[in-house]
Amino acid sequence: MGCRDVHAATVLAFLSGTASVAGLLAAVLLPNWRQMRLYTFNKNERNVTVYTGLWIKCARFDGSRDCVIYDPQWYTAVDQLDLRVLQFALPLSMFTAVSALFLCLIGMCNTAFVSSVPNVKLARCLVNSAGCHLVAGLLFLLACAICLTPSIWVIFYNNYLNRKYEPVFSFDISVFIAIASAGGLFFTSVLLCLWYCACKSLPSPFWQPLYSHAPSMHSYASQPYSARSRLSAMEIDIPVVTHTS
Repeated sequence: MGCRDVHAATVLAFLSGTASVAGLLAAVLLPNWRQMRLYTFNKNERNVTVYTGLWIKCARFDGSRDCVIYDPQWYTAVDQLDLRVLQFALPLSMFTAVSALFLCLIGMCNTAFVSSVPNVKLARCLVNSAGCHLVAGLLFLLACAICLTPSIWVIFYNNYLNRKYEPVFSFDISVFIAIASAGGLFFTSVLLCLWYCACKSLPSPFWQPLYSHAPSMHSYASQPYSARSRLSAMEIDIPVVTHTS
């Protein structure tokens, strides 16, 4: 089966990329990037845990689900450098991954519904399916790097806060969700790049995902002279008869 057909690999890559973007969205919205646990020695009071997200901050008593202190304007006054970087990095990573999904979808639709031979006039302006998947794979890899680097930095910055102040800080579930989503983006990128490497038999070179020439023009190319020389004399020397009055 040629690589112009829709393979299960491209469908699996699209589903994996979609799940990774959904994970990034959950990590961005959840207020669970860092916990600050405050202990009290008063038996009549309960310990307080402060949940810090990228956009909001919530303080809860132990055993309670309600926020005693809820700060929806936390995103404007973030005083922790790693969270401030994540405010810009994760939305940028999501935008890059969504662009890659859009390209991947274009490539899948191109292989499924468009003729394998493009129009002669538009051949130099069209990107073939393998080219779409190649660019999408590179964009997924870029989105993975943008997401993974600051997410891992949260772990090290958390240790820095514990050494600078008191050991009351700990990273929360959003860090694991972001790292897992970055792993999904990397898997999607590798899958698409491997699929493209298996499709190097396309007319375009490996590094150029554009049609270098119009494939439909091959059938209209003139035959060489050697082919015409093999024609019979009857086909070549056709007498011309003219009538004179």
